[in-house]
Amino acid sequence: MTTEILLDHITKQLRMPTIAKQYRSLAREAEERNLRYEEYLLALLEAEVQAREENQRQRRLKQAAFPIHKTLDTYDFTFMPSLNRNRFLTLAKGEFVERKENIIFLGNSGTGKTHLAIGLGIAMIQNGYKTKFITASELVEELLIAKEEHKLGAFEKKWLKYDVIIVDELGYIPFSKAGAELLFQFFSNRYERASVIITTNLEFVEWTNIFGDEKMTAALLDRLTHRSHILLLNGESYRFRQSMKQRENGEW
Repeated sequence: MTTEILLDHITKQLRMPTIAKQYRSLAREAEERNLRYEEYLLALLEAEVQAREENQRQRRLKQAAFPIHKTLDTYDFTFMPSLNRNRFLTLAKGEFVERKENIIFLGNSGTGKTHLAIGLGIAMIQNGYKTKFITASELVEELLIAKEEHKLGAFEKKWLKYDVIIVDELGYIPFSKAGAELLFQFFSNRYERASVIITTNLEFVEWTNIFGDEKMTAALLDRLTHRSHILLLNGESYRFRQSMKQRENGEW
């Protein structure tokens, strides 16, 4: 049995597909550059590690279930002067996740709240954090189903495995009393245990319209805002400005 056949067999057993693909080309490169055996081995192992890290990032990205791929780099901060771009670059490092802090995007429809939330979510995935995206209405629906099937505890335990949860469009659709209470419980369970990113078009004083009960709303806001970054987006619609810019450039 030749050396190459043995190497192919062993790398398959050890589940090292990148080494299996690259050991020949890297061996030729090592020979041309007169590298030591240790340097050649290091290059092989680094290639394997990098491939595994990228595969993990792709799996986390898929698990996140983002409706669209948006990054912070593609958001035009000149359209929203109230936002500090450097602050986002700081948030993108992920320290708020380590501190179990929340982020709340508050502003009118079309101002780019979802774009920024997804952008931060993708940055967190790049940093190695498990992230999940869901709309508020979808989350409430899943909570109601879990309760009906007597699986609420298992449902909440599963979601606690995510370092960051993005709850989009809170306030766009009113909830039933049962749904509001379950959402309150869901957020309360994550308090100081894991981070939440929320986008909403409602001022805090209007949150009673969502949750109904004033005391419950006050208690929830106390938890969510205690350790949070509140980012206000105002001005005209970001999407409208983008459309007008495309029109001026003759793109439509």
